[in-house]
Amino acid sequence: MKKIILYHGSPNEVIVPQYGLGEDRHDYGKGFYLTESIELAKEWAVCRPDETNGWVHQYELDITNLKILDFQEHNVLHWLAELMKHRDADKSRRYKILSAKFIEEYGLDTSEYDVIKGWRANASYFYIAKEFVRDNIDIDILEELLSLGGLGIQYCIKSELAFSKLNEIKDGLCPVGYTEFNEKYNERDVEARNQMRNLINSDANKVTHVFSTLFER
Repeated sequence: MKKIILYHGSPNEVIVPQYGLGEDRHDYGKGFYLTESIELAKEWAVCRPDETNGWVHQYELDITNLKILDFQEHNVLHWLAELMKHRDADKSRRYKILSAKFIEEYGLDTSEYDVIKGWRANASYFYIAKEFVRDNIDIDILEELLSLGGLGIQYCIKSELAFSKLNEIKDGLCPVGYTEFNEKYNERDVEARNQMRNLINSDANKVTHVFSTLFER
């Protein structure tokens, strides 16, 4: 039996994770999202602008016999394709046409997995996706862009089996002050985005092997 400790940041003191709930428009679709970092969970608990304090819930997940899709073990294009399944990176007609082709080419079948693990597409990371589909980012620097900022890896609990193996550690519940950790969240986001812009505007970004060239034959 192998167990890992995960954290979930929330404005709610009481949470009951349930299979089948969640929003389709989250990064990996419906599911319950957690992280291995308690510090990131604290930031995510108060990342909303409503100035209310939050909570971090601690969980134990038995990953024995669970099928886990780790996007860090795959080409970053597969991760971007997964995002495009659930979130719109751009509103243009061009994007809608090309994103459908991109998903067909690089999208992975996630239906058989119990847990999905990968980057969290908050404001800074989603900024990368937007610039990429606008042909402003060369594919060769995508991996480096994703390493900037340390914005965190998340786990998405997807299957009924995975939910049955997730148990909250009641004495691990931790209150989170809005002022301190919302400021940390914003500082991290601003720093990450500045580093990303610097790389995008550098000579390393050749802007030759870009989004639209993936469909040239």
